[in-house]
Formats: sequence, C-alpha cells, structure tokens
Amino acid sequence: MAMKIRLARGGSKKRPFYRIVATDSRMPRDGRFIEKLGTYNPLLPKDSEERVKMDVDAIKAWLEKGAQPTDRVARMLEAAGVIEKATRSNPNKAKPGKKAVERAEEKASKAAAAAEAAAAPAEEAPAEEAPAEAAAEE
Repeated sequence: MAMKIRLARGGSKKRPFYRIVATDSRMPRDGRFIEKLGTYNPLLPKDSEERVKMDVDAIKAWLEKGAQPTDRVARMLEAAGVIEKATRSNPNKAKPGKKAVERAEEKASKAAAAAEAAAAPAEEAPAEEAPAEAAAEE
C-alpha cells in the first residue's frame, strides 16, 4: 500500500483550512485517512505559530514506514527541520517572458541613444570653443 502524507482540505468556500494526514495514495484528497498529523491554516500570517501545527514524532514514524510527503507538505517539513532541504532546479522560471525581454531591449536601445546624444554635444562644445580661443589669443 502506497502511503502519502498530504493535505486534506476542510473549511468553507473561500476560507480554506487543511489537515495534514497520512493516507493511502488511492484515497480521494478529502476522503478517508489513517491518521491526522497536524493542521495548516493559510489565512493566518506567515509568522504565526498557529499557521502550521504538526505532530513531528508521528510524521517521523510515518516517514520511517515509507510514507512519501507531497511537495507542499515536504516544504513544511523542511521549514520545521524534519527532513533535509531538497535542491530544486527550475531554470525556466527565472527567465523573463517575451514582453519583458522586448521591454528590456527597448529600454537598452533608448539608453544607448540617450548616451550618444549626451556625448555628441559634449564633443562639439570643446571643438567650437577652440577656434574662439585661438581668435581671442591673436
């Protein structure tokens, strides 16, 4: 029997509340479970101690028996220090989208044009002053 440690949703519409449960992977999300291991209330502030409550000893026991935590539960367990932090790699998420790339290119071209425009009068100004200085010296 494949065991999972996952979230089972409770609460009313637009007011989610989750139980952290150990269950058979074939059972529905909010269906029958074997043991309640904790709670998660996403409506509370992130720094609140009441947001995530877990029975760490029971969770460790289920992990030793071979239960696999879901991604969300695994992140909670990593934050609590129960399991090692897994390295995740999603390089595509860090890449900007097409519109952002276009905006960056447009901004770079405008900045380059502004830099050229600012440099051009500065070069012309000393050139104009030089003949005037030469005429003044004579």
